[in-house]
Amino acid sequence: MRLRMFFVLLSLFLSTADGLDNGLALTPPMGWMTWQRFRCITDCVTYPTECISETLIKTMADLMVSEGYLAVGYEYIIVDDCWMAKERDKNGRLQPDPDRFPSGIRALADYIHSIGLKFGIYEDYGTKTCAGYPGIIGHLETDAQTFADWQVDYIKLDGCYNNRSTMVDGYVKFGKLLNETNRPIVYSCSWPAYEEPLGIKSDYEKLVETCNLWRNWDDIEDTWTNVTNILKWFSSNQDRIANYSGPGHWNDPDMLLIGNYALSDEQSRSQMAIWSIMAAPLIMSNDLRTVKSEHKEILLNRDAIAINQDVMGIMGKLVYSVKNIDVWTKPITPIIDGETSLAVGFISNRIDGYPHLVEVALNLLNLNGGNGYEVQNIFENEYTNVINSTHLFVRVKPSGTVFLKLIPRAFERVLKV
Repeated sequence: MRLRMFFVLLSLFLSTADGLDNGLALTPPMGWMTWQRFRCITDCVTYPTECISETLIKTMADLMVSEGYLAVGYEYIIVDDCWMAKERDKNGRLQPDPDRFPSGIRALADYIHSIGLKFGIYEDYGTKTCAGYPGIIGHLETDAQTFADWQVDYIKLDGCYNNRSTMVDGYVKFGKLLNETNRPIVYSCSWPAYEEPLGIKSDYEKLVETCNLWRNWDDIEDTWTNVTNILKWFSSNQDRIANYSGPGHWNDPDMLLIGNYALSDEQSRSQMAIWSIMAAPLIMSNDLRTVKSEHKEILLNRDAIAINQDVMGIMGKLVYSVKNIDVWTKPITPIIDGETSLAVGFISNRIDGYPHLVEVALNLLNLNGGNGYEVQNIFENEYTNVINSTHLFVRVKPSGTVFLKLIPRAFERVLKV
């Protein structure tokens, strides 16, 4: 484990040393985004409380503060597609829909900043956005400066309606233009999501050099099957992509569904556990007005968030499967006597109605601490058993999780027991 720790830290140093040097997103970004829950609702007559508008954004921003989300780290509020007018202004600059954003984007950003949040916005490297609004092709310099003038803190750049042969170069150029504005802006890229599903392996070295985070795969949808399909892609490709994830540059499996319609309480805990282990951005997309208390408790779980935000920034991996239950691990701090602690997530793919018992040998998790481990149950699951010197025993509910943090016991502490 000590030798493994050396190579973990060496790999972390090498990946960050050659990465995008804007000093941002040193831990996975956390926040809230419109798209998954509110999509492109622009009819404010039929959907007055759900349409993409400054009223919706301010409402969600206020709730992020008052309901405690900002206090645990959710700091970005991001407007996805459909905020724009259908045409640019007479000077070729982007402009918001005048009916839904009557105060303008700069005024909205100022409000967001005034309550302690950071403001994010959407565009597309294409002739138009995925929903048909003006894209940035032909306007890269103007749009980069416009976003800086608006005091934007985070930009998601999508990839509809472009020439695939020039798409990557366009992302790279826009990233350089953002840096030239001297405004600190987190840059979220999407080009792997338009390559990987077609069987094209993306250039992750270039992603690290260009972007703070990037969507790897298809959009997430409000169904547990979609979540597990995303996890299958990530686990199948983890050896190829994991080393490119780290402070300042993150793989992104897409938004958190927790608090919406489809996921059960157990499935919600499962998504939070695995997104935390994968060091994924924690970007909620839900209606904060209607999130039930059980789901709010999951989203605000400080211990899960601490694992996600761990300073080593290591992307966890699927390391073992037994009885149709997957075991994911992530090395984390603290480091005790040269050995890393470990986050372990058991995710059940079973449907047979009872919490299934799983026994895992510690050496399969690359745990060799002779002094044993202190075990913290992140969600206080009542079915977790104690650890002995060689094996870990847990019971996992169908499509549920057991999420643990294992801390090596120091030699001096063992002597006192």
